[in-house]
Amino acid sequence: MTSYALGLDYGSDSVRALLVNAQTGDEVASTVVYYPRWSKGLFCAPAKDQFRQHPLDYTESLVEALQSLWQKAPAGAAQQVVGLSFDTTGSTPVALNREGVALALLPEFADNPNAMFVLWKDHTAVKEAQEITAAANVAAENYLKYEGGIYSSEWYWAKALHVMRADAAVAQAAYMWVEHCDWISAVLTGTTHPDQAETFTADQLCGRLTNEWAGKLGLPVGTPVGFGAFDCHMGAVAANVKPGVLTKIMGTSTCDITVASYADIGAKTVRGICGQVDGSVLPGLVGLEAGQSAFGDLYAWFRNLINWPVANLVQRSSLMDEATKNKLMRDIEDQTLAALGDEAAKLAVGEAGITALDWVNGRRTPDADQTVAMAIAGLKMGSQAPQVFRALVEATAFGARAIIERFKDEGIAIHAVVVIGGISKKSDFVMQVCADVWNCPIDVLESEQSCALGAAIFAATVGGVHANVASAQQVMASPVCKTYMPNPQAAQAYEKLYANYQHLAGYVNKGMP
Repeated sequence: MTSYALGLDYGSDSVRALLVNAQTGDEVASTVVYYPRWSKGLFCAPAKDQFRQHPLDYTESLVEALQSLWQKAPAGAAQQVVGLSFDTTGSTPVALNREGVALALLPEFADNPNAMFVLWKDHTAVKEAQEITAAANVAAENYLKYEGGIYSSEWYWAKALHVMRADAAVAQAAYMWVEHCDWISAVLTGTTHPDQAETFTADQLCGRLTNEWAGKLGLPVGTPVGFGAFDCHMGAVAANVKPGVLTKIMGTSTCDITVASYADIGAKTVRGICGQVDGSVLPGLVGLEAGQSAFGDLYAWFRNLINWPVANLVQRSSLMDEATKNKLMRDIEDQTLAALGDEAAKLAVGEAGITALDWVNGRRTPDADQTVAMAIAGLKMGSQAPQVFRALVEATAFGARAIIERFKDEGIAIHAVVVIGGISKKSDFVMQVCADVWNCPIDVLESEQSCALGAAIFAATVGGVHANVASAQQVMASPVCKTYMPNPQAAQAYEKLYANYQHLAGYVNKGMP
């Protein structure tokens, strides 16, 4: 009988459900559901760097995704699911009460953003992150050595501290804070009591699906549920991450993941990255993570900037209903990015004369600093949208190169790069620029849902189809669908432009208060 593994991937905008044949690795069916409250911009204040998500967006979208999935899957497939596992963005924590209930699910906190999940991209805790860094640097034992030496406003403790300082009611009601990836697994298995503080790798059983959630999701009662993990970690597993291979998850932001053996890394701590954690990616290896706070988000920012007049006119129009307006704007947005990429690709390297930074949402790594801002230099009257867009694409590639060079400078071998995520499949232009800037081949995975596939690999392990993650990877990990090779002439030309990027970055860093 066929056994299916179910991977659930909670991204920034949507939840994706992927059903995989655990014995062959075939991706059988998938669905994507967008968070309804988040789609309306509720509970967020971008001008204040506040990005919050309501827990009901997660649970309601999950139910909708599974209901849709069973309509696409083979008849009876739900009854043959041997396990499910989750990945989520992170750090995306929420405050719980003593019963393990997310505060936003209580009537008195239902519309309070401080009682909701603090999304990874929320940067309201810059001050708290700076305080944590300062305190760690004078402590007898500096635990930040395992987080690159600098704490970030994107991370757990800074967010929890900021919210509890800002909201006395939430601080009084909060018993503890948990990550989204831990919360969702606990909810589905009924193991929400927050007193336990043990840590587990994602190949371990969290619990079994409760009667209530089995009914909602259309799955058998008692279906095994694995411990959750961050999306980039599970995506790297789907990409067959191993020592010497850097996996880049390229979406709204990027996460750069590699692993090292205990023998190779020894007592070494890597300066300026997000973190290194035993077993965070693969059991038995040390996971290493870096990344950029904005990648696709930088392109989206520019698209929205130049489309503002059109969007304003559409929104004010009385000739269209809301659904028609939304569809029109989505079409315009898609066509804008496609046209920008087509025209930018026609420009020669260095022709535009523009240098940009990728720090539109601060800098995640190397050397976390969410107070820095992006900059664009070299604009002239002849600078048009495609020229600026090319500079932004180059900026994201330069920022990624800085991460690769930091790993190498710190003694972490990087021999190959594998990329996953939406951008890797949508834009030949972006990927070729990256290959040229990094001056190395880039393999793109075939799977459209690599993070969900990674979750399915863990689900198949938890469900007992495979003895361990390594054996599950041999059957289920995604093959490569395309390889981008660097153009030697372009790679040489980019050496000077990368130096310009570093010079501008140094200037902006010194100029920040």
